Amino acid sequence: MVAIAVRRAVSEDEYFDLETEAEVRHEFCNGEVIEMPGALPSHNIIAGNFFAILNFLFRRQSYQAYITDQRLWIPETNRYVYPDVMVIQEPLELKPGRADTVMNPVLVAEVLSQSTRGNDLGDKFTAYRTIPSLMEYLTIEQDMARVNHWVRSPEGWLLRDVVGLDGVLMLGAIAIDDEPVEIQLADLYNKVDLEAV
Repeated sequence: MVAIAVRRAVSEDEYFDLETEAEVRHEFCNGEVIEMPGALPSHNIIAGNFFAILNFLFRRQSYQAYITDQRLWIPETNRYVYPDVMVIQEPLELKPGRADTVMNPVLVAEVLSQSTRGNDLGDKFTAYRTIPSLMEYLTIEQDMARVNHWVRSPEGWLLRDVVGLDGVLMLGAIAIDDEPVEIQLADLYNKVDLEAV
């Protein structure tokens, strides 16, 4: 996904007005509006696979998965973003006065691209870490089978790498029948031609 900054400071109200009329999504960071246009097919396949896996697992559970177009507000940094995939445990918390902006994910995942890698691993991850409910953050490569899995712990954020199509991602913040969720990387990368990316 290519990020193009619009270099005019705007208020939150102007940002919401812009989003209502916009044909593409925009993120907002302290008055700066950042256009978020399309992505590569592999990016969309991976995000779609992850969402589909989670959505299936969450039947009759207290979790809900969201994909791409759901806006997240990060109050401490006054930032509005659209994670590729996020999970919220009920009850859903909305930004006061908004019916379209959530606040309480337990898991956020970003599919990395050349244009977003620095932000997803830098400023955006720093902002995500200020969300009290967030327990896990994933960055997913799209040109190789690799997931960087950050987990909040009393000692800070711990990194676990899961590599290769035979790898298994263990999500501890999400439990189904008191068992952590396990996701095969082969399922996450299903239909992605890693050699062509």
